Order: sequence, then structure tokens, then C-alpha cells
Amino acid sequence: MAYSMGDLKKGLKIEIEGIPYKIVEYQHVKPGKGPAFVRVKIKSFMDGKVLEKTFHAGDKCDEPRLEERQMQYLYDDGEYCQFMDTENYEQVAISDEDVGDTKKWMLDGMMVDVLFHNGTPIGLEVPQVVELKIVETAPNFRGDTQGSNKKPATLETGAVVQIPFHVLEGEVIRVDTVRGEYIERANK
Repeated sequence: MAYSMGDLKKGLKIEIEGIPYKIVEYQHVKPGKGPAFVRVKIKSFMDGKVLEKTFHAGDKCDEPRLEERQMQYLYDDGEYCQFMDTENYEQVAISDEDVGDTKKWMLDGMMVDVLFHNGTPIGLEVPQVVELKIVETAPNFRGDTQGSNKKPATLETGAVVQIPFHVLEGEVIRVDTVRGEYIERANK
């Protein structure tokens, strides 16, 4: 399906010259002279770059062939992260470079959403909230109970987050993966 200028809106996924994008900002402009046009900011699914593009009446863009599949993270072999489709046991390797910072929230066996474009994996998303164990943090000291004071904690995946002083090493906490912040202790 091809999209025209009137079909564009924030959040829509489009394909331009074989590259899939998501519209992150949308502005319909009606100048005093001349025809109306649409100015959008689009973010590439391939490399995350944000571009600005203008669409005029008659301009067309395609709908990308994107597929999102839930897959299980198996392990990191040093160069690639290995994932498995739990329905057909097909394995997919995604380079550490393409996985990027998302890797610091992934545990072996965790289910993640892998995005495919024309059958090729181009990105992944971990759940917004994950439960991880604290493997290293400073001990508590008497009087360190102020709510605004925080200390760094290293989690089992290697990620470092700021936690309140009352949370101890060995505890499991819930972390917001989007903001990279401590939410609360996990009830275990």
C-alpha cells in the first residue's frame, strides 16, 4: 500500500528508498502562497537517525514490510547475540552493534520483541520493566536513610543504576529499561 500526503500522521511507519522509518513529528503547513505541504521528522529503524522530510501533494511513500516476533534471548557469543523463535525453534543472530545499549537489560532466556524488515532482523525491544538482581553496591551506613540520597548498583547484566541506600546487595529490583532507572524492590 502506498501512502499519500493526506495519510501521514505521527506514529505511522513508512518506507522511503527501501529504508523503514517511523514518523516522530508531523506538521501540516499551509503557507500564504502556494500549495499546502507536510513536514515530518522520521526516525530510521536501521540506524536510529532522525531526518526531516517534506511531502507535497502527489508525493507517495510505501508501507514497509515489518514483522515483529517474540523471541527468546539465548546468549552472546562475543560478536552476535543469539535469539530463538520459540514456535519454530529458528535461530537468528543479531550483531552486538545492532543490539546496542539494549543488551545491558537482557538476561539469558528473556523474551524480547525482534523487528524484521523483509525477513532481516533490524532491531529489538526488551520489556519496559525488568527484574534484575543487584550483584554489587556499597553497604549501608547508619543515618543513610534520606529518600533523595542514592548509590550506584551493578546489576547481574552489568548495567549500573542509582538505587536508594536501604536497598542491599543480593536483592532483586524492578528497573525501567526506557529511562534506565530503579522503580522498586521486586516482591519475591
